[in-house]
Amino acid sequence: MFHKEMKPFPENFFWGGSTSAYQVEGGANEGGKGPSVQDIKEVPEDTSDFTVASDFYHHYKEDIALFAEMGFKAYRFSIAWTRIIPTGDGEINEEGIDFYNAVIDECLRQGIEPIVTVYHFDLPAALAEKDGWRNRETIEAFVRYCDILFDRFGDRVTYWQTINEQNMMTLVGAVLGTSTGTLQDIYQENHHMLLAQARAMTSCHENFPGLKIGPAPNISVVYPKTNDPKDVLAAETFSALRNWLYLDMAVYGVYNAQALTFLKEVDAAPVFEEGDKETLAKGKADFIAFNYYSSATVEFYSKEMAEKENGSSDQQIVRGYPGFFRQVPHGNLETTEFGWEVDPVGMRNTINEMYSRYRLPLIITENGLGQRDTLSADGKIHDDYRIDYLQKHIEQVQLAISDGAEVFGYCPWSAIDLISTHEGFRKRYGFIFVDREDFDLKDLKRYRKDSFYWYKKVIESNGKDLSK
Repeated sequence: MFHKEMKPFPENFFWGGSTSAYQVEGGANEGGKGPSVQDIKEVPEDTSDFTVASDFYHHYKEDIALFAEMGFKAYRFSIAWTRIIPTGDGEINEEGIDFYNAVIDECLRQGIEPIVTVYHFDLPAALAEKDGWRNRETIEAFVRYCDILFDRFGDRVTYWQTINEQNMMTLVGAVLGTSTGTLQDIYQENHHMLLAQARAMTSCHENFPGLKIGPAPNISVVYPKTNDPKDVLAAETFSALRNWLYLDMAVYGVYNAQALTFLKEVDAAPVFEEGDKETLAKGKADFIAFNYYSSATVEFYSKEMAEKENGSSDQQIVRGYPGFFRQVPHGNLETTEFGWEVDPVGMRNTINEMYSRYRLPLIITENGLGQRDTLSADGKIHDDYRIDYLQKHIEQVQLAISDGAEVFGYCPWSAIDLISTHEGFRKRYGFIFVDREDFDLKDLKRYRKDSFYWYKKVIESNGKDLSK
């Protein structure tokens, strides 16, 4: 769509950045924190664990001051479940409450809106030992945890996100260290997470009026590889499973029909217990937070093709499923150093498709470029490639706003360097460089990257000046 005149970014737009607790905090064995699945999982041989991370636990005042220097209007971060309740469902750890009180208060002191994610991949290990999300008791533990957060922090935190990238925990849980088992096991866990989210949303609205709550899935437009109707149908099926299953539930309180039919066809449909349907119907989002890195491309994947290629159906359903779809390279998109396709226009397509379907306010809570940044001898980090990436995506956000979508914030990944779930500390996303490597903590000194100064200018101009 061509626009004679672009709409400006709204006044009070939430320019900011994002992190997650286990990837940035460190202090894994301090302040009464219990272990999560991220603390006990086996990490790749050449990748750091999360014990120290960026050491935000000890540097939060310095880091938030740097966010404020950049001009952040919002900071999206997660709270570590096991820092609040070390066993997941036992006694409250007041040291953990104190820490997040301090973080929230420091944000507000610096004029930064705290936007909190309740759960970001870090299920308490004690609950995982009791079958985690496969056990319906985890639903009760999650709702209690949410109510504690709303009660202790809701006087200062207005915006809440329930579960970060629940769809990724379902589609690639083995990679994230969050879920394994048969497809039916995984989608039963997913069903319990959906119930937990609905319960938390309902409790938030009934018991804590004035707070706003929404989901935080990873959403991306899905393209058909060709204009063959079979490829188009494959794209629609994958999009239903990847995207709309989660947002239809958060907005309408029902399973997406196409996704549920797929799960029945592959013997992975969840088992409903009495009252589940009613519980799900009551949970309604106030807004949609979403993460976007790239688009997806799929083609029809016939059973004959699978047999010929010795293809198999396993829990990594994101790769594809014979008789339905499989992901393939787009073919016309650039890729990053780490093999991720880059599709800024896909951001606009994704926003427009979501807003057309749901008509709820949208906030982007992750979008960024992971690269191997280099610290020069004079303390500089020249990351023009990150500026180029963010510049092109912000342009597409403004185009989507001009198309008519209601977008109220952009919080790219990540505010500061942190540990990548897949590639450790060598893959950096932040505006702020943290001087450490995977197996050498060095001094953890903070350095402003070139993108730091560029983003400061973007925020000062409310998105009008994207030039380098």
